[in-house]
Formats: sequence, structure tokens, C-alpha cells
Amino acid sequence: MVKKHHIPVNVLTLLENMFFFLLRYSLKIEPPEKMHLAVVACGERLEETLTMLKSAIIFSIKPLQFHIFAEDQLHDSFKDRLDSWSFLQTFNYTLYPITFPSENAAEWKKLFKPCASQRLFLPLILKEVDSLLYVDTDILFLRPVDDIWSLLKKFNSTQIAAMAPEHEEPRIGWYNRFARHPYYGKTGVNSGVMLMNMTRMRRKYFKNDMTTVHLKWGDILMPLLKKYKLNITWGDQDLLNIMFFHNPESLFVFPCQWNYRPDHCIYGSNCQEAEDEGIFILHGNRGVYHDDKQPAFRAVYEALRNCSFEDNNIRSLLKPLELELQKTVHTYCGKIYKIFIKQLMKSIQDRYDRPPKER
Repeated sequence: MVKKHHIPVNVLTLLENMFFFLLRYSLKIEPPEKMHLAVVACGERLEETLTMLKSAIIFSIKPLQFHIFAEDQLHDSFKDRLDSWSFLQTFNYTLYPITFPSENAAEWKKLFKPCASQRLFLPLILKEVDSLLYVDTDILFLRPVDDIWSLLKKFNSTQIAAMAPEHEEPRIGWYNRFARHPYYGKTGVNSGVMLMNMTRMRRKYFKNDMTTVHLKWGDILMPLLKKYKLNITWGDQDLLNIMFFHNPESLFVFPCQWNYRPDHCIYGSNCQEAEDEGIFILHGNRGVYHDDKQPAFRAVYEALRNCSFEDNNIRSLLKPLELELQKTVHTYCGKIYKIFIKQLMKSIQDRYDRPPKER
């Protein structure tokens, strides 16, 4: 007869605890994916850039990594303000100097606006970054960055970047009426919001009209500028249009509500997606946040600029903003002011009005 040995209950409990302890720590716990956001700031763009970064922080869910390219005299101001937001623990940032290839630095720096062409070199500077969202300083996020970031998963195997059309209405389009160079599609694309798979960009060989040889990103930029510099008006955006004209299979085009500009309402509403679902990303180009030409755009900018990070403060910005927008109905953009707050209202409800477990 076999004699049975009983293990005491306390020993079993200890063994179980040890097993689950080892199991827990043997599994690699992946840190949450970071979303990489880049911006280039020169001149008087400090406050505008900080307001853009604030709008990204307020609504986003996954952690953010900011890559801020700025003139040296702006670095201390950026550092002071961003460090004062560090209690949020939802973002990290790195400040970079403005740098161009040394042999042609002067030519690149004066292209279109000071420092604007810096964005062309991001895949070459940020070599360790796989994907990146580049935005102009005059961008405001009205929904989480997570949502535009998720479009990366919709890229097919040939697509390397995503942008919105420059115009929805060809009758007021710039490229199709005035451009003296090739451009993408019917009305060109706007590079103020540009989502990039930079790993693919660095690997790709681009078709072009300068040589039968396909060229990599770092090799095509200067020849492109030399060929077209007398024919381009909008600098680096024009160069991107030329590149994607020759490589249309490489571009993912997202709708106008992801890059909503005064041109979408200044002569009457022409962005149907924004009318249906609201504006997702507001782009206040032409300086409209700082003058009285488009007061609806300025009202949204001022509301976010003056907003603090306290939950109650964010919730309470909607009513005063709507009252300000109602004062703009004498303008074409103001007539459809509800599209400026439709998505903003949803973003605030989703992020701040639901219990934490439902967010």
C-alpha cells in the first residue's frame, strides 16, 4: 500500500504565490505605444505652438513624444512652459536646433518661410523614429491624436505618408489654376498635417523627372529644389506635391476635416465631411488666429489658449466658446459655427465626462 503524503495548506499557498509571481515577471510587459508629434517653430510662433501642443495633450489617450525644432532663442521659453506641465505625466519632449544640410543651408532656410523646409529632413534627422505626425504651428487638435495616428494602420503596402487635399472645390483651387510645376491629384495636397511612416520613406526609391534612376529621400531633395526653385510658390509643400505626382501610389489621402482651413468656408462651405461630423483638426493658416478676418477660427484658438488642464476648466470652455462663435455669423465660416464645436463637444464628453473605466 502506497503511503500518501499531504502537503500542508500554507505550503501550497506559498507555492501558488511564488508561481504567479514568477509568471507575472517572466512575461514582458510592453510599455504603451508612444505617438510621435513633430513641429517646427521660428520667429513669433512660441505661443501658437504651445497652444497646439496643449490641444494635443488635452484630448489624447496614449502618451505623446514631442519633437520640437526651434530657433535657439526659443528653447528656454519652450522648456520653462513644458516643464511646468510635467505633472501631467502624459508626454515627453525633445528640443532640437534648426538644422539643414551644411552645403545648402542658406538656400533651404529661405525657402517659403523661415525654417518651414525643416520638415523635409525629419526622416533623415529622426532616424530612430518609425512613424511621425508632423503639424504646422497653427494647428489645433479637436479630437485625440490617437485617431489620426490610427490611420497609419490603414496604409496599404505602398503608402508612406498621408495628407489632405489642398482644395475641395477646383474653382477656387490654387494648384490647378496657377501652379507652374506638377502637383498631386486634381487640386494638390496641403502639408500642414502630414502623417508619415518614416521607415518606409527612408527605404523607398522615388520615381522623378530628373533622371531615369529612382532616388532615395535624402538624394532627391536638392536636385528637386534646383530644378523647380524658380517655379515654386509654397516652398516645401510644392516639392512634396511634385514628389507625390510622380509617386501617387505612395500617398494616403485623408478627408478635409483632418486639416480644416479658412478655404473650406471663406467662400461658402465646401468640406462635406466637416459638415457631417465636425472639424477634427483646425488649421488656422494665413494668420487667422491673430487678426479679425476669420473670427470663428480665432474664437477656438483663444478658448484653447486660455484653457488650463483642470478637468472642470476644460468642460466649461464649451458654453463661452459657443457664445463667441454665435457673434461670428456675419462671416461665411461663422454661419456654420456648429461644425467648430461638434467634434470638440464629443471629445470633451469622451475624455472628461465618462467614468475612468469607460474612457
